[in-house]
Amino acid sequence: MHHYEYFWLNPTFWVAVSFVIFVVLLGRTIWAKATEALDARAAKIRTALDEAARLRAEAEAMRRQAEADRAAALAEAETLLARAKAEAERLSAAAAAEAEASARRREQMAMDRIQAAEAGALAEVRNAAANVATAAAREVIARELTADADARLIDDAVADLPRALRAA
Repeated sequence: MHHYEYFWLNPTFWVAVSFVIFVVLLGRTIWAKATEALDARAAKIRTALDEAARLRAEAEAMRRQAEADRAAALAEAETLLARAKAEAERLSAAAAAEAEASARRREQMAMDRIQAAEAGALAEVRNAAANVATAAAREVIARELTADADARLIDDAVADLPRALRAA
């Protein structure tokens, strides 16, 4: 082995110095690239976390909106059900009223028919009674009215004429 008088003249020294310089420069570059990569990864993670927070907030808003929509739909369904019940009750009452009115009309028509039948029967009875009375009167007059009785009735009617005219 060769001994150099000064250490800086030794090529091993310069190889070691250049190796240290190389490692320092390479270390800086590697360190810069590593920190840059780590910073980029941290930024990606931050972005992903921000995106996750935004998505969570959107999901929360959508959940609240869905709950509000569900409550509104439930309220609307209850309103529709109440309206349907009221409409059914109204239709039921209208049908009952119409049935009652129809029954009253039918009853009135039956009563009118009964009254018409009674009036017709009464008129027939009166006509029959009048016919019987007329026939009986005709028979009685024909049997009992003589010429003398006829003259006496005419004389009584003529004598009674002034009194009847005064009364009228």
